[in-house]
Amino acid sequence: MSTTEIIHKYYHDNPPLEALLLQHSRQVAERALTIAKQQPGLDVDVDFVAEAAMLHDIGIYLTDAPGIHCHGTAPYLLHGYLGAQLMRREGLERVARVCERHTGTGLTAQQIQLQQLPLPAGQYVPVTLEEQLICYADKFYSKSHPERTRTIAQTARSLEKFGEEGVKKFMEWAALFEPQAL
Repeated sequence: MSTTEIIHKYYHDNPPLEALLLQHSRQVAERALTIAKQQPGLDVDVDFVAEAAMLHDIGIYLTDAPGIHCHGTAPYLLHGYLGAQLMRREGLERVARVCERHTGTGLTAQQIQLQQLPLPAGQYVPVTLEEQLICYADKFYSKSHPERTRTIAQTARSLEKFGEEGVKKFMEWAALFEPQAL
């Protein structure tokens, strides 16, 4: 099944949200794949990046974010965790790991505990280069304002809410993935 077929399977009854998710996912995939082409030495699995970038936000429909047409019941913070569950049911374990690890620049067990986040205890931090690349590319686009593309500086500022470590990690990714833009 293609990524658009998987998205349609879960979003067919909410066309506005399906269109928004497709737009956002294509933006993330395009940026991640452009970076992969510009940085061939990174040797990322581009087929996987294309697939996972399209599906990284598959769980948003289960959350309560009416401003972006999400009419579920879960807190938006859980969209990655819930999306991972969906992808595991689809037999897509690697994609599931991208889903659950892309929030902010990743969430550690310590952050979850200290901030009392509504997530099961665990590490939700991008590990592989592909996971990091998708997480990085995702940060430039907001589903609330899909017409905008943030700059690196704007994106770093938007991550301040996740703490200094999140900004630091993002800037390390920027140096790795888009050094020419710094």
